[in-house]
Amino acid sequence: MKICRLDDIVPDTGVAALVGGEQIAVFRIDQEIYAIGNRDPFSGANVLARGIVGDLNGELVVASPVYKQHFSLLSGRCIEDPSVSVPVYRARVEGADIQIL
Repeated sequence: MKICRLDDIVPDTGVAALVGGEQIAVFRIDQEIYAIGNRDPFSGANVLARGIVGDLNGELVVASPVYKQHFSLLSGRCIEDPSVSVPVYRARVEGADIQIL
């Protein structure tokens, strides 16, 4: 499913997309795209797309804007509590468009 154009997302930021009734946080890191569930499991708020992305001990993460837990953009695992995770979605850039598979 087409979400938006790659150029619609500023590098090193995220946007939220509604796909099949689920909110997905889609992040652009340089020319790479990552997609995880937008719902922060600790607060219950759909806010992960607004988090700050970065590198934590060599792992690409987003920090929740609510309680600041870090979630891996590759596995969805919470760095501070590995028993908690968010869904991870397959995403790609097709031409100039971002797609969730």
